[in-house]
Amino acid sequence: MTDITSAFFTEQQTLIRDTARRVAHEIVGPTAAQRDLESAWPRSELAALAELGFLGMLIPEQYGGTGAGVLDFCLAQHEIAAVDAGLATIIHVHNFTAMSIVDHGTEEQKQRYLPAMASGKSIGAFLLTEPHAGSDTAALRASARRDGSDYVLNGTKQFISNGSEAGVGIAFAITDRTAGKRGASTFIIDPKAPGYHVTRIESKLGQHTAHTAQIALEDYRVPAANLLGNEGDGYRTVMGGLSDGRIGIAFIAAGVARAALDAAVKYARERDAYDAPIIKLQGVAFDLADMAARVDVAWQYCVHAARLRDAGVDCIKEASIAKLFASEIAEKVCSDALQIHGGYGYLTDFPVERYLRDVRITKIYEGTSHIQKLIIARHLD
Repeated sequence: MTDITSAFFTEQQTLIRDTARRVAHEIVGPTAAQRDLESAWPRSELAALAELGFLGMLIPEQYGGTGAGVLDFCLAQHEIAAVDAGLATIIHVHNFTAMSIVDHGTEEQKQRYLPAMASGKSIGAFLLTEPHAGSDTAALRASARRDGSDYVLNGTKQFISNGSEAGVGIAFAITDRTAGKRGASTFIIDPKAPGYHVTRIESKLGQHTAHTAQIALEDYRVPAANLLGNEGDGYRTVMGGLSDGRIGIAFIAAGVARAALDAAVKYARERDAYDAPIIKLQGVAFDLADMAARVDVAWQYCVHAARLRDAGVDCIKEASIAKLFASEIAEKVCSDALQIHGGYGYLTDFPVERYLRDVRITKIYEGTSHIQKLIIARHLD
């Protein structure tokens, strides 16, 4: 599809997008289907992306990153998601974990953790969700008790992207149950330290290459120096990054939708029925037109939300609109793309069945569609 929005990108943004597109098609794409079948962690693909700086995009240059803006990062994510949404999720979680350290960490913490994250030697994970609490962060139960120069963490974390492969994590835990929202704190943790247990790697509908784990923290000791921000700042740390994360997920959803549309158009031009390509059939043509309209509007709004964020504008509502709309239309577009492929769309020989499986989670993680609607409603003028 022709993207007139790109006419307004900076030279750097265009370079980032084009480089990400090339790497996605040359390095990530050729292995995506097989990795999906094997649920294989994309080790070599991540190394290649790290070499080009994509794992340190939201990390400042003085710590080994590229210091890119949110839109710059999302343009790269859009291209990667178009060939492998699972890999895009890994990079998303990694970069926003790093961004939390950038925004809230001490200078010592930044120097200690960010260079390894920027180089890809240490993959990041964010330990927030628990088995009984996802979007309702007020219901989280994991605890952190001060013991001398350490905190001792106990609790179970669920649906932790990168949790089984991480070299650094940020854990959310309750330090004072009597203080309400001021009683939660965040800690930088080492997943290789005693007390960090990967109890399960989930078997999932889609995004098989992005491992999702259940983590048990059992008398896990973390130095007090690893407190991220001040004690009681946990909710501020988490909530402050949610809008950025939702914009990122919107771009992932839009990337998968674009890929599904492109696949459907290609198939419709090549598949003949009644002595002509099926794109000549009015029903198919109208479906493709609807898909193209949805993809283009989602893309335009995603770019709008990211630009607001880079401009420093409070864009909680716009971030939720972007995620809600992009994720909802992406599932519809992927389903329609599969339908246009007919029986072939249901086979793993064609990528559209994987697109549909991979994109479904975008309506759930980083806040469900219902949560986005609540946020939007609360921010109406």
